[in-house]
Amino acid sequence: MTKTAFGAPGIGPTWTSSDKDFVTTGLGRSRLWATIGHGVLNEVYWPSTGQPRLRDVTFYLVGRDRWLDLKRIRQYRLSQPGPAIPLVTVTHEGADYTLELEFLPDPDRDALLVRYNLTGDYTLVMIAAPHLEGAGTCSHAWADGELFAVSGGGTALCVASSDGFVDASVGFVGESDGWQDLSRHGRLTYAFQTASNGNVALTARLRHPSGELALAFSNDVDGARTLARSALSEGCALIRDAFIAGWQDWSSALAPLADIAAHDAPPDLAASLHSAALLSATVLKTHEDRNYVGALVASLSMPWGSSGNTLGGYHLVWPRDATLAAFALIAINQCDDARRILAHLIATQLANGHWSQNFYPSGAAFWTGEQLDEAAFPVLLAAKLRELGHAEPHGTGAMVRRAVRYIARSGPESAQDRWEENPGINLFTLGVAIAALVAAEPWLEAAERAEALDLADDWCSRLEAWCYVTQSPWTEAFGVPGHYIRMAPDPACHGSGGQVVLRNRNGQTIAANRLVAMDFSYLPRLGLRPESDPRIRNTLVVVDHVLLTETPSGGIYHRYNGDGYGEHADGSAFDGTGIGRGWPFLVGERGHLALGLGEDVLPHLRTMLACASAGGLMPEQVWDTDPIPGRRLAPGRPSGSAMPLLWTHAEFLKLLVARRTGTPVERLTSVARRYAAPRPPRAIRWRNTAPLHALPRNTALIIEDKDPFTLHFGWNGWTRPTDWKAEEGPFGLWRVSFDTDEIAGNRSLEFTRKRKDAWEGVDHSIAMARC
Repeated sequence: MTKTAFGAPGIGPTWTSSDKDFVTTGLGRSRLWATIGHGVLNEVYWPSTGQPRLRDVTFYLVGRDRWLDLKRIRQYRLSQPGPAIPLVTVTHEGADYTLELEFLPDPDRDALLVRYNLTGDYTLVMIAAPHLEGAGTCSHAWADGELFAVSGGGTALCVASSDGFVDASVGFVGESDGWQDLSRHGRLTYAFQTASNGNVALTARLRHPSGELALAFSNDVDGARTLARSALSEGCALIRDAFIAGWQDWSSALAPLADIAAHDAPPDLAASLHSAALLSATVLKTHEDRNYVGALVASLSMPWGSSGNTLGGYHLVWPRDATLAAFALIAINQCDDARRILAHLIATQLANGHWSQNFYPSGAAFWTGEQLDEAAFPVLLAAKLRELGHAEPHGTGAMVRRAVRYIARSGPESAQDRWEENPGINLFTLGVAIAALVAAEPWLEAAERAEALDLADDWCSRLEAWCYVTQSPWTEAFGVPGHYIRMAPDPACHGSGGQVVLRNRNGQTIAANRLVAMDFSYLPRLGLRPESDPRIRNTLVVVDHVLLTETPSGGIYHRYNGDGYGEHADGSAFDGTGIGRGWPFLVGERGHLALGLGEDVLPHLRTMLACASAGGLMPEQVWDTDPIPGRRLAPGRPSGSAMPLLWTHAEFLKLLVARRTGTPVERLTSVARRYAAPRPPRAIRWRNTAPLHALPRNTALIIEDKDPFTLHFGWNGWTRPTDWKAEEGPFGLWRVSFDTDEIAGNRSLEFTRKRKDAWEGVDHSIAMARC
């Protein structure tokens, strides 16, 4: 063997496509997660779901006069023991060959076994591309004929075979790797023993047409070698039995999904719904971390991963996504899993009450943006578990109080909406926050409880003032008297004014009253408005025209008009700009609205099913226009965005169960009861972020701020000027209050404020309705 490979450090590394066939993990002590895409092994994560350590392991058939790249041919089928057992066998088939690949995570070791069986006049070649230190740029690899070892970034990988390797070689990707060898020579000719400080690849011919591979990870090479060899020694048969037993034990506690799926559904559709429900349940469970129990990443994939090398991807915890998945687990009777998710959220809450926008399973922040709904969702999860009679994790009360304090001090605006793009008042975000203020009641002291409920009533009563318009291009086009909008970027203008920046469209802007989204759907979902509310129905007319695109899979909805998060028109990957595509989970949100309106939910479930991959995985987005065969993009089929997306699988499960129960699982009794009828607020709060132009009759007024201030005010054009010092109330808010008796008989209130020794330099005015 030649000692050192040429071509260091190799080409720049990337991840693989997010077009996954399958995701899997063993339920045991193992801390390894594997993904399969295009018929081969894709990213493997170790020792947590937030740490991808391997790009892929690909397989090639080498014959006398040709060689075949199976990943590019893509003629294969998938099989598994059952939809609740995430053990996949990939069968590649051609006119003169069949190759079976079974991908088996060891539930008790940080190891993955690959069982292979080849028939045909070919030899089988394996090429592995590790990314041990995350970036894949500084790995050290060596081969000794029996096994491969790779180290980098304090992590080691060992790849071993039950029968040893032939023509083993390590090299640099794009220069001296096995694919380049096959491309140049039609067979394996390289025999390099080492490749250091670069993007490395491992190549070998497998000695026999049938056998087993083992990939194992540890903190050092000795540990990885021991795990790989011991997994091979135990063998696939025993490890398979343990793997299946673990998943059977977990799935035995599931709700009766067969009965739920069969409810008023044709038998063939009921069977498909049942299989998809079982698979969706296992997808949710597969994404739970075991190093950091209860951490649930959004997806074991990187959107458009083959075009970049980001360390982020979707293998991060978003509190919103994790909580929505927890509600799905509750819906299918896996409340212990939901409770662990809550415990992890309690542990990762920041001191001021919110959570980082997203973070690694360890709690280390990745993006640090602040979103009001992400502070509120864990409160709703705690309240749901309490409502169902489950014991709450230690620290729940303290978590709820911190979160409510943050919501009370930060709302009604949010620095980011649920699409993580724009500041302002958003119906989804604020609706979740309002529900959390009500749901938090059992954990609050009397004064805080009263304040939280008053604040919820105030914000709930003003949702339409902020985010409902009666004049827009859509009211004229579709003959409706008004509709909800995506957000109010400037609450002072309400929904009738202001521009919203389209973040993924090179800074383009759109008038707020033209921008619509499905975000309003959570108002009835949470019990803040009935589905029969004319304003809900009016908005449905608009979104069904503006956001709906028909595809062979069914009608697919977009996030909002003008969205730029998706592939370009030519199908090339999103690169900071693009065109937003259809989102299957929004079909689920539309289905929940249909449920409340007494419409048939099955068409929406059918559409979500039709969007799934060949392996049953549900994507973030689907292609929504003419096919582009060269990029394998077809309308109604998964695009290059994340797959699977937990949010989509969770939405599917929740809609399926809600169709049987008649009620969304997120709806809390306390919230629905409070807003079963319109509830005028006791007092309305004026804030910089929620100014008030006119005070309704018989309503008290509170002027409040997060910091101490002196209010200089007068009535009816600055008559009777007076100074009042603000008093501190619950949640560290400072306020000056005017009751209805003080307001009675006045036409207006004028005021300004002084903080410390400086006046703000602005006069404000509120018109008073006559009592």
